[in-house]
Amino acid sequence: MEYTVQKLAKLAGISTRTLRYYDEIGILKPARINSSGYRIYGQTEVDMLQQILFFRELGLELNNIKEIVTDPSFDGMNALKEHLQKLLEKRNQLDRLIDNVNQTISSKEGRITMSNKEKFEGFKEKMVEENEKKYSEEIRQKYGEDKVNKSNEKFMNMSQEDYEKVTQLAEQVLETLEQAMATGDPNSELAQKTADFHKQWLCFYWHEYSKEAHAGLAQMYVDDERFKAYYDKVQPGATEFLRDAIHIYTSMK
Repeated sequence: MEYTVQKLAKLAGISTRTLRYYDEIGILKPARINSSGYRIYGQTEVDMLQQILFFRELGLELNNIKEIVTDPSFDGMNALKEHLQKLLEKRNQLDRLIDNVNQTISSKEGRITMSNKEKFEGFKEKMVEENEKKYSEEIRQKYGEDKVNKSNEKFMNMSQEDYEKVTQLAEQVLETLEQAMATGDPNSELAQKTADFHKQWLCFYWHEYSKEAHAGLAQMYVDDERFKAYYDKVQPGATEFLRDAIHIYTSMK
């Protein structure tokens, strides 16, 4: 079966403008242009549009999706299996949060007693899973399976008081980093205070602390664009400044 832009847009629940844009950027070309100048899409294009929308639902940017689906080695069946796995993971996350909300409602109504630790289990599990998706490969290669698993276990067993403290420390790292950068000196008192806040923050996650691992992590922040983007939101160059401060800190302490 063949579809015009109007019919395919209606079928997929998207706008005709979106389909035309996909054509313009080369992510989804029509099968042909008919004699009247209309874009015509066939079954291959319908299946590809489904893949694109799956990727969009999973949060991928269009430029990344284009790289994937236009790669000659792209395997539609494997992509579908990966979509299914990721959607199941997302459903599990939502199920846990739903269960947490239901327990909280029951607790408020006096039907059950819910500990403070239980109130935050769903959020902590979600955070661990998101970090695993984003950084698992690099972290596990650098520090090993055992250390990462122990770190996740330590975080999951964190008390509510500790959870609040580590969240506050993460904010203090960024706030003090911004103040320290105004000095322009990673060896300044403020810069070293930032490095110490960062160490305190790490100790809530790491099973054991070492100066060498701390310094190595600081370098990885600079080398990995995802970490770099997090610290550079303070201002450009913040990641390098933090690394330098930590390197000085770990050589002094």
